Amino acid sequence: MPDVTTPYAPGTPCWVDLAAPDQQAALDFYADLLGWSGEIGPSETGGYAVCRLNGKPVAGIMAAVPMGDQPAPPTVWTTYLSAADADATKQSVESAGGTVLMPVMDVMSLGRMFLAADPTGAVFGVWQPVDFPGAGVVNESGALIWNELNTSDRSAASAFYRAVFGIESATMEGAPHYYSLNVNEHAVGGMQPMPEQLPADTPSHWLTYFAVADADAAVAKVTAAGGNAIKEPFDMIAGRMAIVTDPQGAVFAMIHPKPMTQG
Repeated sequence: MPDVTTPYAPGTPCWVDLAAPDQQAALDFYADLLGWSGEIGPSETGGYAVCRLNGKPVAGIMAAVPMGDQPAPPTVWTTYLSAADADATKQSVESAGGTVLMPVMDVMSLGRMFLAADPTGAVFGVWQPVDFPGAGVVNESGALIWNELNTSDRSAASAFYRAVFGIESATMEGAPHYYSLNVNEHAVGGMQPMPEQLPADTPSHWLTYFAVADADAAVAKVTAAGGNAIKEPFDMIAGRMAIVTDPQGAVFAMIHPKPMTQG
């Protein structure tokens, strides 16, 4: 079901957020594209906006501003993996060869989080839920539907996420060189070697996918608003998808998924 009614198992992507130089412009863009509602939050949360779809939390958008002596974060979508204990997960990240980019911190009574990079350089967040479990709706038009790791070293990445989160990887039937990321034998995301069509200096990264009712119409909206199509809509095993940038340069994917069939 699209509505999330049970806690996310540790290792499962549970949230995504965007750091944007112009927060209000990003809120307006995604409201028009995906049907979200959201507004700049109070000062005590740094203005963080929790965007909603049909009243349920679906993603976050924050202002990309310098924090203390740190520069403003890049304009990217960040995938957060659920964890039972953020502090223990931080230690596991470091033991497995990852790098902690932002230390563990409390987010009011909502949960605890930190940011890290895996040994191949892909940045991700870790979320330990307290009052806020993560996205309240997924897998429907306008919501998060998939999180994909594009990596320069699949073996190293597989070993890292297995050691830290217990995520297992397995080849996907009908998709050569593509791997499912599994938690408790349930596919929660995907992984592939860095696609050849990307520039050679593209770093390893997590790619966020949003479901849309019509991939071609959605790309037309993106480009009309000042964004760009990195990969025009094309048909693939899971549906019709495209990879785009929003008007401020954040990369994400959109897919009109094929209906699931029972085997």
